[in-house]
Amino acid sequence: MRRLITYPLLFILAIFITPAVLHMGMWWLSSNQPGSWRQANWSSAGILPAPKVDDAAIYLLSARTGGMKGALASHSWLVVKVRGRAIYERYEVVGWGNPVRRNAYDADGHWYSNRPRVIWSAKGEDAANLVGPIEKAIAAYPNSRRGDYTIWPGPNSNTFIAHIVRSIPGLTTDLPAEAVGRDFPKDGGWLWRDAAGTLRGTLGGYAGFAVGGTAGFELNFLGLVSGFNWEQSEVKVPGFGTLRLG
Repeated sequence: MRRLITYPLLFILAIFITPAVLHMGMWWLSSNQPGSWRQANWSSAGILPAPKVDDAAIYLLSARTGGMKGALASHSWLVVKVRGRAIYERYEVVGWGNPVRRNAYDADGHWYSNRPRVIWSAKGEDAANLVGPIEKAIAAYPNSRRGDYTIWPGPNSNTFIAHIVRSIPGLTTDLPAEAVGRDFPKDGGWLWRDAAGTLRGTLGGYAGFAVGGTAGFELNFLGLVSGFNWEQSEVKVPGFGTLRLG
């Protein structure tokens, strides 16, 4: 009986808690986070090209959150460039007011002074074909009312982007492992298969798994994700996020 308790606890300690605590220490020693959102830099990071009228493009971006939360979690958003318009449209969810926001910040703006990175992108016809499905997925997001946002385990900003990405077959990617809230069930289900063919199971976002599709193999516990995807040469480590091999 003792082993039945000890071994799972050791597994959780080794796979989830230890790397998370290690990254928190590294984050605390190396980062220079602003004292408040008023002091933070929200300006453009200059990582997206200037939008061209004749082009269509889709970008998935992510940046670490503010303060010590950034050691374990990131914020994600979607940028859409429609053919025929020379502007970017940024879509995301925030924790105040009406949660779903459009163009609240620069398309590639810093998030609490943290520089964003492009997780995935599509251009040309591939992007143009995704615009309609993305707009439908945004409109269909079930947690779009004032007060629906919950920072942990969700639904939060990453739950919103995960809802979009996992609803559309052409979005051949997934959110990074540090996107806490991405595994919160958008419809309350315990087991489902997403548009990419990934089999996902969850206990209300507190623990779960993902197998196949864009995920590879993942275990998640209290928002921390551990796993691997050999097809993409990726290892997923709590706190450190999705790491590319080679």
